[in-house]
Amino acid sequence: MFRLSDLESAVRTVRAHVPATPQYAWPLLRQRVGAEVVVKHENHAPTGAFKVRGGIVFVDRLRRRRPDVTGIITATRGNHGQSLAFAAGRVGIATTIVVPHGNSPEKNAAMRAYGADLIEHGTDFDEARQHAEKTAAERGLTLAPSYSGDLVLGVATYGHELLMAFPDLDTVYVPIGLGSGICGLIGAREALGRRTRIVGVVSDRANAYALSFAAGRVMPTSSARTFADGVAARVPDAAALDVIRRGAERVVEVTDDAIAEAIRILFSATHNCAEGAGAAALAALLKERDHLQGRQAAVILTGQNIDRTVMAAVLAGDTPQAG
Repeated sequence: MFRLSDLESAVRTVRAHVPATPQYAWPLLRQRVGAEVVVKHENHAPTGAFKVRGGIVFVDRLRRRRPDVTGIITATRGNHGQSLAFAAGRVGIATTIVVPHGNSPEKNAAMRAYGADLIEHGTDFDEARQHAEKTAAERGLTLAPSYSGDLVLGVATYGHELLMAFPDLDTVYVPIGLGSGICGLIGAREALGRRTRIVGVVSDRANAYALSFAAGRVMPTSSARTFADGVAARVPDAAALDVIRRGAERVVEVTDDAIAEAIRILFSATHNCAEGAGAAALAALLKERDHLQGRQAAVILTGQNIDRTVMAAVLAGDTPQAG
């Protein structure tokens, strides 16, 4: 996917704006699972999620290729949009973000706070993405995709940090939205020459990547109604799927109830907030804990950007319904 020298260069680019996030082996998780569980805390990144790494590298490379660019547009459920607004705003590039109706109010507020112009369109991410493509052509804006090589290289820097700190990890669980996070981790593992197994995680209510992984081709679904909005994609990216099929051990489906329970466990065991997608990896690890006894595993806590009302409901023992 990329050379180690490319990854190390991306680390330097990201580090100019984002400090390395920690990775801790939490004892209460070890007691619960029967294995050492390392949490990669991407929730500690400046935007509260791993995506900021990809935004920084994407904008940096875009400016090098096209120094005259003045405006970009993308679609998101929140974290990708925050990452681009964060990075583009620092170099004077205007950012337009398309989100579906009913998107997280707090994520919308955060994107606006970074200077983004928000457009609400459609009922889910995939409809918002189609509108972003149309608007880019109409307004002459540069379309920033949700999956690209530059985004993957940027987010791969978290994999570099994790695998340098824990070179003997047996298995890492990582949620799949459109695929940049898991593909970046696969690329980092290959560049560093590690043998760590990588397991993708989806909600069973948004399981297009699980179906596609099994079928060997893109298998869209008609809905993606999970409260874990960071993994709520109906149409897999073909390039991402190819990387995942070649580099991941498997893709695990977890229920929304299991994701909600994982949020509660992360809060009580580590006192960190996790959004739904951020807790999905732990939900999958707990599902497969019998196979991990005595081993060293990791989960990627990809983000903490959960609305206050949703977090309150989860901590009260409920499983939120998809918006």
